[in-house]
Amino acid sequence: MARSILVFYGSYRSDRTGIRLARYVTEGFAARGDAAELIDAQAVGLPMLDRMYKEYPKGQAPEAMEALAGKLRRADGFVFVTGEYNWGVQPGLKNLTDHFLEEWFWRPAAIASYSAGRLGGARANLVWHGTLSEMGMVVISSTLMAGPVTAALNAEGKPTGDVGAALERAFPRFAADFEWWVDAGRAQRERQAPPY
Repeated sequence: MARSILVFYGSYRSDRTGIRLARYVTEGFAARGDAAELIDAQAVGLPMLDRMYKEYPKGQAPEAMEALAGKLRRADGFVFVTGEYNWGVQPGLKNLTDHFLEEWFWRPAAIASYSAGRLGGARANLVWHGTLSEMGMVVISSTLMAGPVTAALNAEGKPTGDVGAALERAFPRFAADFEWWVDAGRAQRERQAPPY
């Protein structure tokens, strides 16, 4: 059975260059035989956090939130594609993740980051590692960074130049590491229910 992988992207900017990396990652996992789906926070359109999904009476959460909760529960693992805003995380992606909690538990997560500069979103990548761990995910040690993202990927999300070639060399190890943890997590959940 194909691994169910959700790839999250959270920029709300009108000129979103990070969508290139989100598409690249989604297509990369799909090419490896995984059932990868891109979840674009802007397209989902959740409001600024007022109530978490679990705080709504059963059946009364907004439709988009309910649909996403179902996808989260069915997924085997999560990949977060994040830009770096002032050394921190994107508010759109953080807002989307904060609407849920138990739905994230006991699944592996991976982080792919980008920036307009050469550091490739390294500082946001680091912040997300702790945040996702606190939300009940096991964050893999491998990361993927693209910077400058517009030098690494063209508008269609295809690698270009030396920076794109470096991304192409890095992706297989990143993907294999994540898939190993996805398989391990799925096998353990089949063997034994999570402790809570």
